[in-house]
Amino acid sequence: MSTLRKNPLEDYLNRFTETDWQDTLSSLLPAIHEVDRNAVQIWFRFYPLSVHRYLSSASDPKEAERTLAMQGDFGLKNHIDSSHVFLYGHRYWRAVKSSIEDESNQFVIDAAPALADEIKRVAAAAAENVGVREPLLLGITAIGLMTLTQVGLENFKAARGEVEKPKGLLAKSPEAIVAARTTDDSQGLFGFLKTVNKKFSVIYDESSGRGRFEILNDQEIASASANDRSQKWQEKDPRCWEGPVPVECTSASCGTCWVGILAGEEKLSEVARREGRAVKIFGYNQSEEANPIIRLACQAKAYGNVTIVIPPWNAVFGKKVYGNVEELELEPATTSAKRLRDTISSAASSGD
Repeated sequence: MSTLRKNPLEDYLNRFTETDWQDTLSSLLPAIHEVDRNAVQIWFRFYPLSVHRYLSSASDPKEAERTLAMQGDFGLKNHIDSSHVFLYGHRYWRAVKSSIEDESNQFVIDAAPALADEIKRVAAAAAENVGVREPLLLGITAIGLMTLTQVGLENFKAARGEVEKPKGLLAKSPEAIVAARTTDDSQGLFGFLKTVNKKFSVIYDESSGRGRFEILNDQEIASASANDRSQKWQEKDPRCWEGPVPVECTSASCGTCWVGILAGEEKLSEVARREGRAVKIFGYNQSEEANPIIRLACQAKAYGNVTIVIPPWNAVFGKKVYGNVEELELEPATTSAKRLRDTISSAASSGD
């Protein structure tokens, strides 16, 4: 019985590993407009190719998710048009999607370029079609090609290419957005004299004026989030016991509260050993920098305004997917976290 051949562009993209993509993205970062430079890196950590391939190759994907202690909504198939709404480049998604589809109709695998050059080529075509600068489209184009890799051309084409109309801060120019992200809340006329009780904001939705919560100077993001009682958060996301940031344990033992830092990473406390080791166990691909763009909200303390993105899922996959964890040293400190002890131990063990 014959099997359907993949499109040449799909065949080409499937040659690359997650490491290949990360290396390519690193090489492209200087050319990506600052407004989306952190955002595109965050997106690739929210939708890691290795986890997708691990689950896709499993004989029982649901059981595989269970062994990874996965919670929430992982995967791109149902979010082709919406996974990247936090990027400025999202507004150009329809043009980028069309450019990728055109490329799939004419791509010749025998003349395949380097991955970075392919991303640039598709981005340049989309930029010409909408009349904007290529740096604004490089990030969303890389995301589009990775989305195609994970969902397949048929599903990719079937998506309607819907785009959310920019609102709030995201309706402003790229330069205005970058500038606003660097600004801290005013501390009043004599705020410069304050040494205690300084108050800042954590912005988790730039498209909404309500998409923020107050944080005290030197307070953890997760504890500040828990003080926000403005909405019924658990109805929006079962992982959210209190506030918009999902949380289980507040002690770096569950991985539920991981977040991406769109801006203000330098205004957060540096990564301590406990957080660095825990993030490696979870598999969240945190860099070795003192102030990386992937953080555990229960460990990161703020000293100014910070803009974050909340991922739609969490899991423990460092051992099983990347094989980079030798043993588990986590101590759940709360009743709710202890409920995850067995599944987390299993997810971090050496067995299948």
